[in-house]
Amino acid sequence: MSMGSTGEGLGRRDLIKRSAALGLITVPTMSFLSACASGGGDGSTKGPDKAPVTKENPFGVAKGGKLDVVVFKGGFGDDYAKAWEAAFDKKWGTTSEHLGTQEITGKLQTRFNGGNPPDVVDNSGAQKIKLDVLAKAGQLADLAPVLDAPSLDDPSKKVRDTLIAGTVEQGMQGGKFVALNYVYTVFGFWYSGKLFKDKGWTAPKTWDEFLDVCKKAKDAGLGGLAHQGKYPYYINVVIMDLIAKKGGLEAMKAIDNLEPNAFEGSAAALAAVEAVYEVVEKELLMPGTNGLTHTESQTAWNQYKAAFIPSGSWLENEQLKQTPPDFDMQFLPVPLLADSKLPFEAIRAGAGEPFIVPEKAANKAGGLEFVRSMLSREWSTLFAQQANSLTVVKDGVDPNVKLRPGTQSAVTALKAAGDNTFNFLYPDWYSAMDTEIQDASNELMAKRIQPKEWIKRAQAAVDKAAKDPSAKNNHRS
Repeated sequence: MSMGSTGEGLGRRDLIKRSAALGLITVPTMSFLSACASGGGDGSTKGPDKAPVTKENPFGVAKGGKLDVVVFKGGFGDDYAKAWEAAFDKKWGTTSEHLGTQEITGKLQTRFNGGNPPDVVDNSGAQKIKLDVLAKAGQLADLAPVLDAPSLDDPSKKVRDTLIAGTVEQGMQGGKFVALNYVYTVFGFWYSGKLFKDKGWTAPKTWDEFLDVCKKAKDAGLGGLAHQGKYPYYINVVIMDLIAKKGGLEAMKAIDNLEPNAFEGSAAALAAVEAVYEVVEKELLMPGTNGLTHTESQTAWNQYKAAFIPSGSWLENEQLKQTPPDFDMQFLPVPLLADSKLPFEAIRAGAGEPFIVPEKAANKAGGLEFVRSMLSREWSTLFAQQANSLTVVKDGVDPNVKLRPGTQSAVTALKAAGDNTFNFLYPDWYSAMDTEIQDASNELMAKRIQPKEWIKRAQAAVDKAAKDPSAKNNHRS
């Protein structure tokens, strides 16, 4: 996640990415935190001279300057960014400097500390810099001017009017829009259409049916559920989606809004954790999955060693080399518990892969214009062609672009879901709380704690986050 998508260093994007997918485990060092808190550097980095602001050049980008772009090179690769940079340089006469890496914190920590960050950063993957940390330290440029600028496709429209619902909300920190989550990602289970056809299995719609397929897989000598054991971000998606579908949007909002009964006292939360724990108790996990990284577990699944795996829709790109040609990757919304408030078709879907413009960027105007360009049909289509994924631009991809089976199945699921989509915001708003809940899920899957202890730990993480004075700036209605 971004989660955007995750890549070999971790495992992205929540998301996953990164995205879809989504920083999973790394925490910036104290030296980084303290440097951010003090602002780092003297801010004296000289940028290019600004050009006059016009409707066509709303940020005053200077011709012939430099543009420094750093992107997370995970499931989406970085060819799309190279194509963007070439288009930008051609239009503006700039010279782009490109870095594709999975070590976002490692490569950029000293640059943020020193006050000379890049102009645009795709801040994703396991080693992404925590957005809430950067925001609190005043290190992120306000991207609201991009939203209010004219769309490159239709100058009579503002950029904000061309985006899928929820995109802006997803990028807010403390009431300020500071991150463009660019990739439209869906989250849930994945399975092989070929395996299911060969075995005569039907894709389940209820949790009991899901357990039944897992049992059939076990009887056939396979695992039922594989999960990315070393990165509990993924199994946490399943738990949280079950909560949202069982308890409805109110249950989701209670968690994002740090309610005192978000977990303790929530029948939906307990039912969700007990449901996932049943997979563990009945030994329906793929053997060894608790000790595997995301790529190890996903590759075993590609080798038909398990029926299901949870992930965001970056999975297909991430596993291209490991996926057999006839695997027929298919998406499955998280199946329903009894008496669920949301329908089976409801899915977690939203913007992932956060792009930021640092406040102290040398070419801040160029960074803002780059982000505006990302939200054009031309660049959105370039991304779909290079990365096999959808963006947050409404109707932003040329319909002639052919998508692979897994991504196409995700598109079909999105159409079936209609307005029944949801997305948690707490992972971006409260990174420490997110990590604490993931840690509890790791203990649960290893049978070191029981469901009620998970609930207790998750509520403690919520209560701790609620004590932070800055939490009052984050609220969803």
